[in-house]
Amino acid sequence: MAEAATRPAPWQDPERVLLGVNLWSMHTTWADLIEAAVRADELGYDTLSTSDHVLACVGEQGPVFEGYLSLAAWAQATSRVRLGLLATANTFRAPTLLAKMITTLDHISGGRAFLGIGAGWFEDEHTGYGFAFGSGPGERLGWLGEALPLLRSMLGGESVSATAGRYRPTDARNDPPPVQERIPIVVAGDGERVTLKLVARYGDACNFGFHHGADALARKERLLREHCTDVGRDESEIARTTEIRVVIIRDTRREADRSYAELRRLNGDAPIWPEQPVGTPDDVFEKLEPMVALGFRHIICGFPYPHDAESMVRLRSEVLPRLQAVAGRG
Repeated sequence: MAEAATRPAPWQDPERVLLGVNLWSMHTTWADLIEAAVRADELGYDTLSTSDHVLACVGEQGPVFEGYLSLAAWAQATSRVRLGLLATANTFRAPTLLAKMITTLDHISGGRAFLGIGAGWFEDEHTGYGFAFGSGPGERLGWLGEALPLLRSMLGGESVSATAGRYRPTDARNDPPPVQERIPIVVAGDGERVTLKLVARYGDACNFGFHHGADALARKERLLREHCTDVGRDESEIARTTEIRVVIIRDTRREADRSYAELRRLNGDAPIWPEQPVGTPDDVFEKLEPMVALGFRHIICGFPYPHDAESMVRLRSEVLPRLQAVAGRG
């Protein structure tokens, strides 16, 4: 068992920028995946996550490792970084079982677990594995809205029962309770009519996609504040996070573009993702700076196979100090 974290890395800190690593679990090997997880911990990253997929959702099909078993292994191999999925597909597991899994991860890791969760979206894996996909996004969001209060209660050490809706547990116990007094719940997605309301009501953090751009993120930030007012929630309790697909840092843009092309080839000939921070340290800083200026203090950076060690090192050593300076001016 990992040593208990006396002061695990926080999910948010308004005075500094936190960095997370999201290691893609597809098109990789287990040896590469756990080596990268240990590297992220040793470099001092604040959070470490992977996705919740059973089929490759990018490029052609290839090997994929299950998320929660990966986290359990990482919990044994790391000592300080917070651990979770970005994001758990609510459709894959009953919330009662998920609460037990997260609680067990919290004990394995010595109090470092977080719960990232979304409604689920990849139809191919639902069909292929026999998971219920619902009639559309609205129904899946309804299921997520039912699951979140059950999860919040069980992660608080309570037993839960329900007599209506999709989930109908009867005195479902969560014994032992988690190590942490409050396991952070990160609600992933940024739908303005439903998802942001769920963030305001149940989330300890939001998680918005980087691809929207600064203007769209500013709008979603404003709407989240409005939803918090509507439900009587202090918006400052909710950490603002944004997730990036890939970060590549090299001495020149040409070298970075070459590495990006090779990364896409190794990931099932993945498509080009626009507006990603790929280039020199200056280029990457220029892409990330607007997010920090908007108040996003937790940036989660994607590292698909081969989980680029150079970029992971240089992001912290060459880009993070400049982002911290921006946060300090805010």
